[in-house]
Amino acid sequence: MSVFPATAAAKAAGRSPASASGARPGPRNQRAAYWFIAPLGLGFAVFYFWPLLQTFYFSFTEFGAFGGHTFIGTDNYLRVVKDVTVWQALGNTLIYSVIGLTALPIAIVVASLLNRRGLRGVSIYRALYFLPFVTLPVAVGLVWNWLYNGDFGLLNEMLSWFGIDRNYWVSDPSTAVYAIGTVMVWSTTGYYLVIFLAGVKGIPQDYYEAAELDGAGPLRRFFTITLPLLSPTIFFASVICMINSLQTFDLIYIMMAEKNPAIGDTQSVVGLFYKWAFIENAQGAAAALAFLLMLVIAALTYLQFRIQKRWVHYA
Repeated sequence: MSVFPATAAAKAAGRSPASASGARPGPRNQRAAYWFIAPLGLGFAVFYFWPLLQTFYFSFTEFGAFGGHTFIGTDNYLRVVKDVTVWQALGNTLIYSVIGLTALPIAIVVASLLNRRGLRGVSIYRALYFLPFVTLPVAVGLVWNWLYNGDFGLLNEMLSWFGIDRNYWVSDPSTAVYAIGTVMVWSTTGYYLVIFLAGVKGIPQDYYEAAELDGAGPLRRFFTITLPLLSPTIFFASVICMINSLQTFDLIYIMMAEKNPAIGDTQSVVGLFYKWAFIENAQGAAAALAFLLMLVIAALTYLQFRIQKRWVHYA
């Protein structure tokens, strides 16, 4: 016999417990709920939805040298589609996204190691890993430019100990995009580590103890318990990582000088947007480029949500 008769009767009748007991939110409670969400809705409308509409409108216009704009139809979109630099920037951006995703497995492994029983100083390790993420991109870019320096950089100095020739990492078109991607991974791993560490700690220890009694080793427990139960967290982190990587700009802008021979091989879509909007005074084309980037991000995010049904396991 159920402890809550109203709930049991509602389930038997196929109705919700709230409707069975007659407890419905009144108009006063509904108004209070609207007031609570009003600041968030207002901020979304002012800072997200309205700029989105403006960007979409300006993508069909051409700005004059002294202000003002005229409607030119789809010419800006045709320029974006036909411009070779756009496709090169999009390819570079996708490379950054793929490299950025490598921060996830690194963070998962480190989070699993920090979750070991009896390990001391976890908060210190977590702070040290998280420190690069809260460091200003300007400082990160300047320090890594010094490390990558082809003449007196620390990286080349260490490689010379093993007989490896010096390389101008951020000036060589064949290595520049990967050098910047490595810095992205280094600076964001701590952020995903904090997320995965919280997810790992949410897994009941009973599962690990039962698997250990059955003779499962550390690797078996990692692949059969940790990864499946951590899949919702991995999905969330992968979506955030993909969106952030597709919008990368500041680190590239700091590390690549204006006359760098590899600047075209490292330029991202947002970097090209900045160039068109604020240097070449082509705000209309820049708005079209930004709107198309938003569509690419939306499409990839939608694809991730579709695929996650096949590999994400919700407990």
